[in-house]
Amino acid sequence: MKAGSPTKRLRRSTASGYARGDETRQRIIDAAIQLFGEHGFKDASTRDIAAAAGVNAPALQYYFENKEGLYKACAEYITDDLKARYAPSMKHAKDALKNNAGIEALIDAYMHMQATTLDSVLTQPHLSKGRLVGRELAGESPRIASEMLQRKMKQPINKLLLTLLARIMHTRPDDAITRIRMLTLKGLVLAFYYPPGACLELLEWKEIDANKSAMIKASVQEQTRTLLMSWHEAGMRKDAA
Repeated sequence: MKAGSPTKRLRRSTASGYARGDETRQRIIDAAIQLFGEHGFKDASTRDIAAAAGVNAPALQYYFENKEGLYKACAEYITDDLKARYAPSMKHAKDALKNNAGIEALIDAYMHMQATTLDSVLTQPHLSKGRLVGRELAGESPRIASEMLQRKMKQPINKLLLTLLARIMHTRPDDAITRIRMLTLKGLVLAFYYPPGACLELLEWKEIDANKSAMIKASVQEQTRTLLMSWHEAGMRKDAA
């Protein structure tokens, strides 16, 4: 018993240390995403990030080596977080396609994926992530997160959405009209995403809270369902002609 006791205490201590380390690392990433989004890569200082995370400056070097390493960690976190968020809706869509589901189920699958996008764009905890990516698209920060998202998220999501839309419209995924209409639907969401906060001026809102987010989501999804059903009916008429 005596020989085994020190080992058990050491394991508990090590696990506790890892937990605290993971918590500190994540706190730094959260603060960095916020400040990189607000100020851009160049103007967000490591000192300010450390202060916002409640750690000393050497902690950033310990976990990330340098500012570039921290920024890459932010990009990886944003990408992994989105992959987890989209996993259920992507599975839903793939199942609907595999099972040759009817039109209502196909439209529901498309809207389920759109709802995931809207939730990511509109909910307050994710606005800073959108700002970080937005600054990259504007050329104000290194294109790390945007390129990672393009490769790991946007390409597979676009392929799946095009397949769904083609099945709904009775077209092909590589058809120009299919792609144009998918961009049309993306535009319904993009208005609330980039540039970050630009929609607030037109809406005369100071922020998008939970109630306003629900209002936007319901409106966008109503328009999407109407368009999808209209395009489906047009495709059916074309096939019958």
